[in-house]
Amino acid sequence: MASETAQGSFWMPPEASTFAGDVDALFDFIYWLNVFFFVAITGAVVYFAIKYRRKSDDQLATSQVGHNTLIEAAWTFIPLLIVIAIFVWGFRVFLNQSVAPDGAYEVKVTAKAYLWQYTYPNGAVTGELFVPEDTPVKLVMSSEDLLHSFFVPDFRVKSDVVPGRYTTVWFEAPDPGEHVVFCTEYCGAGHSGMMSKVIVLPKDEFQERLEKDFIDGDIPPAEMGAKLYTSAGCSACHSINGTRLVGPSWKGLFGTERKFADGSTAKVDENYLRESILQPMNKVVEGYPPSMPSYQGQLKDVQIDALIAYIKTLK
Repeated sequence: MASETAQGSFWMPPEASTFAGDVDALFDFIYWLNVFFFVAITGAVVYFAIKYRRKSDDQLATSQVGHNTLIEAAWTFIPLLIVIAIFVWGFRVFLNQSVAPDGAYEVKVTAKAYLWQYTYPNGAVTGELFVPEDTPVKLVMSSEDLLHSFFVPDFRVKSDVVPGRYTTVWFEAPDPGEHVVFCTEYCGAGHSGMMSKVIVLPKDEFQERLEKDFIDGDIPPAEMGAKLYTSAGCSACHSINGTRLVGPSWKGLFGTERKFADGSTAKVDENYLRESILQPMNKVVEGYPPSMPSYQGQLKDVQIDALIAYIKTLK
């Protein structure tokens, strides 16, 4: 049976992956080693400053200590051995984090300004990462535009996501729960909002939840659209309460007249919304950056219809 997620410390968030404890142990060792030497060296400086302070104005500065080979060898080789030990320890932790186990469940991660998108082996596409508990998960990551960086603090997982190449990370989460994903490489105006979640589910719920929420069309379109608003990453750039973000708010959007950067205008109807989802650069709203990625080939028609139905409810 998997152990419950370890609580975080003053310095670290909760340990929510199988190798998070190894990372924290190395961090704690280096931290307390620095505390020890800071206290020892500072204490020695203060002690000697008081003990050997000049007693009178005419006292000459002389040394009563001669050469000591043993002390000089100690302060050379003891730190050397400590540094070697830290290197070996750190390299082993690095290898454990870098090499995914055979048979790991593989998810394709796509980064683009300003959202994360996850594609599963069954073809489902989400904006939040769903994974089963007690299962190694390998992420194969690439970027469609800029340099991004995938970071899950609870898992101690972090890797750059680079255009034109693939990078990989893996983790195994022993317990169900939700964990925040950040982008830690500045990528533009919407960088701070480029967040997602890793949702760890019990194994018997994982496949059912994935297919029910993102593959089947049995739920009402507006309800599916509300879920896609979060899972497809729309919430990173579009608010539903009128707040201005990277892109226009969806509140009261349907049926209004929009003015675009080229001076033209159009009414927000179903065709306009579909075009904006699939070909967002065709009509860039005045006052907003041309930063929305295309969802061409990433959302099914039923999902696009669901998003449009949801937008129409936001009066």
